[in-house]
Amino acid sequence: MDALVIGAGPNGLTAAATLARHGWEVLVLEAKPRPGGALYSEALTLPGYLHDVGAAFFPFADDSPAFRSLDLPGVGLQWANARRESCHPAPDGTSVAISRDIDETARSFGVDGPAWRWLAEWKRGMGSRLAEALLAPIPALAPAWRLGIRNILRLSLLGLRSTGEFSRRMFQSEAARRVVPGLALHGDLGLDDFAGTGMGLVLALMAASSGFRVPLGGAKAVTQALIHRLEEAKGKVRLGERVARILVRQGRAVGVVTERGEEIAARRAVLADVGPPSLFLSMLGERETTWWLRSQIRRFRYAWGTFKVDWALSGPVPWLSEEARESAVVHAGDSLADLDYFTRQVRSGQLPDNPYLVIGQQSLVDPSRAPAGHHTLWAYSHVPSALEGGWQRHREAFADRIETRLEGLAPGFRRLIRARHLAAPDDLEAMDENLVGGDLGSGSAKFDQQLIFRPAFPYFRYRTPVKGLYLCSASIHPGPGVHGSCGYNAAVTAIADET
Repeated sequence: MDALVIGAGPNGLTAAATLARHGWEVLVLEAKPRPGGALYSEALTLPGYLHDVGAAFFPFADDSPAFRSLDLPGVGLQWANARRESCHPAPDGTSVAISRDIDETARSFGVDGPAWRWLAEWKRGMGSRLAEALLAPIPALAPAWRLGIRNILRLSLLGLRSTGEFSRRMFQSEAARRVVPGLALHGDLGLDDFAGTGMGLVLALMAASSGFRVPLGGAKAVTQALIHRLEEAKGKVRLGERVARILVRQGRAVGVVTERGEEIAARRAVLADVGPPSLFLSMLGERETTWWLRSQIRRFRYAWGTFKVDWALSGPVPWLSEEARESAVVHAGDSLADLDYFTRQVRSGQLPDNPYLVIGQQSLVDPSRAPAGHHTLWAYSHVPSALEGGWQRHREAFADRIETRLEGLAPGFRRLIRARHLAAPDDLEAMDENLVGGDLGSGSAKFDQQLIFRPAFPYFRYRTPVKGLYLCSASIHPGPGVHGSCGYNAAVTAIADET
C-alpha cells in the first residue's frame, strides 16, 4: 500500500478518497464493524424510523473545499433544507429564527432586523470565500487574501469577543441576544469566554447562507458517498481491524501493527483519524516523539460530555412557536442568564436543571426517516462526562428532564412519543472512540486549543515528528463540523511531501 488511513470517520474517508483519486493505493483500517464513526444512521428506536447516531446537520455541505473536490452529489448524495434553519424559542413566547431569506429573518428578528440584515449581507458578500479561509491549513494566506483584509479584520474583531459582549452590543431584544451564544454552545463556549463569538457567529452566518443542510437518507448517506469515491479509485476499507501501534524505522512511518499482530506496510504515508492522546501516547513509543509534544498532549483537553436522545414520534412536534415548526434545528435556551447558569452547572460537574438543547427535526425535510405521517426527533444537551455512581443510574431521569423541557415549549409532545433511545457520554465514546467522554468536538473549542494550538504547537499542520505520519482527525485545525477538511488538508500535505 502507498498509504494507510487509521479510522473510517468522515476525515479518514475524505483523506483516503483524496489520496486514491491522486493515484495512490490506499487502505483504510477501521476498528468498528461499520464505517462512519459518528457520521451514520441506524434504526435506534423502532423499525421504519431512521436516526442519525451523531452528526446530523451540515452547514459546510456546499462550501467545503474537501467535499467540493470529491463531488459527492455526483455519486447520488442529495441535500435538503427546511424553510427555516435555526429557531430559538423560549417559554415566554418569544422566538427568532434564521432562514436563508434575509428579509424573512429580518422580520423574525423584529427590532433587531437591521442588525441581522447587516450581518447577513456581509456574509452574502463573502460567499464561499469565508468557508475556504476558515477551513484552509494555517497560515491560509491565499484564501485570506481572496477573502479580503477588511473581512479578516472584521471577523477577528468580532470573533475575539465573548458571546455575551457581542450579543449585548449587537442586539436590543433578549430573543435576538440568545441566538449567537446558543450557537456557540454547540461547543464548550460560555457567555464570558474569550473569543467565544467566533464559533457562534460563523454558525449563524452559515445558517443564513447554505443553511443547516440535511442529507436525504440519513447521515450515513454522506459516509456512503465518501466510500463510493474511495472505492471507485480502487481504495479499500477493512472493518473490524484495530491498529495497535505504528511502525517507525529511521524516523519514518513505514506501516502499522494491528491488534491481531498483523504488520501492514505503507510505502508513502500513514494518516491517523484518531485523537491526539491515542496517536502520540499510545500508538507511538516515547522514542518516536518528543518530551515537549508528549507533555502538551497530556494537557490536551476534551470538552463537555453529551447526552443524546432520539425519539420515534407519531406526529410532528407541536411547538408553540410557528417558526419552530418549520425549522431544521431548534435551540432551547431561555435567555442569556439561563445559558450562563447552564454553563456554570455543567462546568461544576452538575447535571443541568434546565438543559440547553440542540434539537433536530430531520424528518421535516426527509420523509424517508419515518413512516408516513410520523416523525423522528434528535436532541442533545451538554453534561459532565462522568457522574458519581456512573451514568447508568442517571440516564432515565435526565431524559425525563429533557422531555419536560420540550413539553414546556411544545405542549402535547409527550403524547406523541412511541419510543426513545438514550446515549450518555460513555455510550457515545463506545460508539466512536474519538468522542472521548462524549465530546462531540474532539477537543475543547476554547481559544487556547484552536488554530496553532490545536492539538499542540508546532504540530498544527497535520505533520508529526515522524516523517510520513499525519494527524487528520477533528482534533487538528480546522476542527469539528463534518467538512472533511482535516482529512483533505492532511492528504494534500502528504501528497506535497512526496513530490
